Amino acid sequence: MSVTLAIMTIASILLASSFSIRSRENLRSTALADAQRALNSLSRDIANAGYGLTTNGIVAGDSGATQIRVRSDLDLSGATDSSDEDVKYVLINDANGSFIVRMNLQPNQTTSLLANRIDGMAIYYFDQQVTYTVGDGVISNVLNSSGVTQAPVSPDLAKYVVILLKVTLPAVGTPGGPGYQPLSKTQLVSTVALRNSRLQYY
Repeated sequence: MSVTLAIMTIASILLASSFSIRSRENLRSTALADAQRALNSLSRDIANAGYGLTTNGIVAGDSGATQIRVRSDLDLSGATDSSDEDVKYVLINDANGSFIVRMNLQPNQTTSLLANRIDGMAIYYFDQQVTYTVGDGVISNVLNSSGVTQAPVSPDLAKYVVILLKVTLPAVGTPGGPGYQPLSKTQLVSTVALRNSRLQYY
């Protein structure tokens, strides 16, 4: 009976551990899928910014490190008042959590939740292509094609936009305990070329 109890105890610990690991991996997969979907949507809209316009399409007064607003004249009507022609992405941190929303501002504002569990978003604006080192929620060692340090520019002067999203999963359990999962950080980065930023010159 003692041997049976010992085996059952070990088996229950192993089972609980496997459930904890599986639950954590499911959470990780969901969070990364959310982040990838947000990054794809951001990249697509930013790349289309300025289409049909004489500017790069980024609204400088409504764009910054954790939000960006872009405009384009997709239907070439001479205005940016149709759906998906004036959109804004915002990272929101409040009592409900941290998440990215997409606001379609025309013809009537609609807001959609794009991604949950996004713990950080950093947006950088450059007037030329750059290389960089990814840190903890930031980029550093930013260099241009000549290997010279490159500073960001005002959003309305940008030709390239770098987007960094950070997903953090808290630790599960206690160190050394069954099923313990340490704190996990994952970052996704995209460099987007504003392909319409110089169309007026061609």
